[in-house]
Amino acid sequence: MASPLKPRKRRGPIAARLLAADAWFDSSLYEIGFKARRFWEAATIFFRRFRVSGWRRGIIELLSEGFTLGAGGIVVMLALALPAFQETAGDWRAQGDFAVTFLDRYGNEIGQRGIIQRDSVPVDEMPDQVIKAVLATEDRRFFDHHGIDALGLSRAIFANVRANSVVQGGSSITQQLAKNLFLTNERTLERKVKEAFLSLWLEANLSKKEILQLYLDRVYMGGGTFGIEAAADFYFGKSVKDLNLAEAAMLAGLFKAPTKYAPHINLPAARARANVVLSNLVEAGFMSEGQVLQARLHPAEIVDRGEQKSPDYYLDWAFEEVKKIAAKSGQHSLVAHTTFDANIQKAAEESMEFHLRQFGKEYNVTEGAMVVIETNGAVRAIVGGRDYGASQFNRATKALRQSGSSFKPYVYATAMEHGFTPDSVVSGGPISWGGWSPHNYNGGSAGNVTLITAMAKSINTVPVRLAKNHLGIKPIKAMAEAMGVESPLESHKTMVLGTSGMTVMDQATGYSVFAQNGFVGSRHGVTQLVTRTGEVVYDFAKDAPPPHRVLSEQALKYMNTMLAAVPVMGTARRAALPNIVSAGKTGTTQSYRDAWYVGFTGNYTAAVWLGNDDFTTTNNMTGGSLPAMVWQRLMVYAHQNIDLKPIPGLDHPFVDEEIAAKAEEAEKKDAEQAAADAAAERPPVLSSQTTRALRDITRLFQSAPVLQAPATPETLSAL
Repeated sequence: MASPLKPRKRRGPIAARLLAADAWFDSSLYEIGFKARRFWEAATIFFRRFRVSGWRRGIIELLSEGFTLGAGGIVVMLALALPAFQETAGDWRAQGDFAVTFLDRYGNEIGQRGIIQRDSVPVDEMPDQVIKAVLATEDRRFFDHHGIDALGLSRAIFANVRANSVVQGGSSITQQLAKNLFLTNERTLERKVKEAFLSLWLEANLSKKEILQLYLDRVYMGGGTFGIEAAADFYFGKSVKDLNLAEAAMLAGLFKAPTKYAPHINLPAARARANVVLSNLVEAGFMSEGQVLQARLHPAEIVDRGEQKSPDYYLDWAFEEVKKIAAKSGQHSLVAHTTFDANIQKAAEESMEFHLRQFGKEYNVTEGAMVVIETNGAVRAIVGGRDYGASQFNRATKALRQSGSSFKPYVYATAMEHGFTPDSVVSGGPISWGGWSPHNYNGGSAGNVTLITAMAKSINTVPVRLAKNHLGIKPIKAMAEAMGVESPLESHKTMVLGTSGMTVMDQATGYSVFAQNGFVGSRHGVTQLVTRTGEVVYDFAKDAPPPHRVLSEQALKYMNTMLAAVPVMGTARRAALPNIVSAGKTGTTQSYRDAWYVGFTGNYTAAVWLGNDDFTTTNNMTGGSLPAMVWQRLMVYAHQNIDLKPIPGLDHPFVDEEIAAKAEEAEKKDAEQAAADAAAERPPVLSSQTTRALRDITRLFQSAPVLQAPATPETLSAL
């Protein structure tokens, strides 16, 4: 029998090392914990010396919270400042060395750009009364603040509240310069935040004299002039060095609203504003009442420039076009012959302002933009906003606004190229596409409809179904870009209903393809560039690439037939022209932020946008309301006393029974189709066997003999 006490096996070297490591780890953890407790105890004992109580503790707590919030505030300020400082990238001081004089289509001078900004007089050489007049009116504490005048801002807010209107501005000269150099006039919180940071940046990088110099050289002064030296020459025919006090006061009065107070447009208003500037000089303590008395008694006289308004939005766009064209020529002092038509420009501005004044409050809309292109591609007019003096931001060429249903013609044009016709029937019923379920404007279902009716009635689900089941997004995007849309388009399914931002110029260019027989590439604003010595640098007729076709003749005919039905039986009846065939499409975006009407005849294409700069919603304004009315009033004027041209694909330009008959036929066909769909979808109530039994009973009742009436007491007594 074996012994119960067996010798233990000796552990191997690996097990021994593992036990040693475990022991070291345990002891290390213990040592670390022990030393940490000792350190914490020592630190606690040390900081007890600084412990306060009573009222001192409250102060310490407030300071602690303040430091915490301050650190968080610094992080937030940095996040807000970075986008603003990105605006300073590049050579922001450069103004370019182009000097261009612009002529309209008839050879009349309409303005200048470039050289009118380069003529600069140093601040030290300007008369004392000029500097004082500007500072007294625009920024009295200019040399005392660091970019943002808190006292001046508070004073302006108090004055505005007391007057219950905006009577004073709170922006410093530095803030105004920041806006002019880097930003736009859009009234958004983002712009105001950027303006504040850029003002501080300018103060940190430039001296006060440099800031004032840039401000006086870059500010818009009305009449198409930029800078106080150019304005002095335009209004008084002299240099700013030679201005007297009355003239200096009149120029200083232009900074607030150069279009409103421009003396060549409204001399009484300019003189009244100059008198306010003289009062500001006295209130600021810069001059005494006796020193300004002569200027009050003898107001400034101006050079007669006529009352023709400068087409500044058009000139800004044309100047950019000139710089693109002439960049490689080496010639920078040029005369540009443009396609500008002063009469159409005036009619466009008048139509826009008339309707905004009449209906702006009703629809809660404040701004608008318009572009007019003749069928040959010549840009005749640009309305970039209501008042260039108040905002130089060109809403016609730079603002990206959602196009809404006015994008649908690009979808339908793609469909026409893929074999569809205006009579093709597509379901307008509910549809879902990857979790997106668009609805029609009225919220209902349209049933099966023809494409011409879907276009005219602006049914949303039809183009979505076309894109989802037949076309895809890429061909639609490619079609829009081929038709001249330069704005970046989203490659998203919602693009079909116009969620991408587009400019008014894009829309006018794209729709002009329908008026130009399917060709693109003829849009232009400059016909010829010549040097001051008469050398031709550029000629559109010779140097521009020829237009090319983007829509087949059949697709074009189909599209124009459909678009011509919109003013007849669709959403744009207010755009219909008397006795003239027109075509177009309305557009209304989500929450009524943007409203469009883009339309054309055989002679002109015009795109109209209405909305608000801050993207606030309008009061249920649709493209078929105010934009269509603005378009109609302009086009009635533009088609007076001209040879009317037919829309390509339609027989002639006059309204007759053709389009009306097609529209009536389409409506009748859709009504019949709807009735057939309803009958097909109606559920059976009785079975066929029950129906036959009821018919047999009906026949039995009809063939049964007539029963005699039963005898009554009255009949018996009569017998």
